[in-house]
Amino acid sequence: MPKGDDRVQSPSDHVRPVLDENEYDPLEDLFVAQSARPKQLREVNLRALDPYHRALLVIDGTVTKFVEAYTLEPIEVVRISMEERNLPVDHIWLEAPQGTRVIAREVVLQGKYSYRVHAYATSLIIPDRLPDQIRRGLEVDSGGIGRIILNSRLETYREVLWYGKERPEHLPNQIQYLENEDFISRTYRIIANHQPIMLINEKFPTGDDAPSFHE
Repeated sequence: MPKGDDRVQSPSDHVRPVLDENEYDPLEDLFVAQSARPKQLREVNLRALDPYHRALLVIDGTVTKFVEAYTLEPIEVVRISMEERNLPVDHIWLEAPQGTRVIAREVVLQGKYSYRVHAYATSLIIPDRLPDQIRRGLEVDSGGIGRIILNSRLETYREVLWYGKERPEHLPNQIQYLENEDFISRTYRIIANHQPIMLINEKFPTGDDAPSFHE
């Protein structure tokens, strides 16, 4: 029989080393622009986070499906706003010059029955870099961007930029009551055909007793 890989060994084969509690950071090589994070983002003690919020920071699939699997409740993506505007200045992360037409979009992920808010997401999208199917999906579909892209079968790459903890101000009226809550925040961009097509920020409330909102 073929010899197995020597790297796969029983945990009992070795004495487990004693690690300093701050020695291992699973996010160290994931967020490529952590040093450029906005000033309002505070440091996150990963060991103080529950596994649910740690997973939200690193998940590479659709957040909606993950939350549904965790909560065993259907999750609705409620679109709060969507409008076209022009970039006021050059945008380094979208690699787009001043004046580029973008779509600014805000959504909330909430439980279908509990109405509990699980995430608030904002995105800047460059429509001229999108296939027609995705542009149409954004216009008529209030669902999550991840699902719209997945249904289009567009090949994309997600580059996660930074993360942190914040207590956001100026939240939309529908969720303004959450302004006293701490949120875990992460920002990433989606790249297709060697160009950024959108920049997305996701905020996840950390309060165990976060109230719900009705649209």
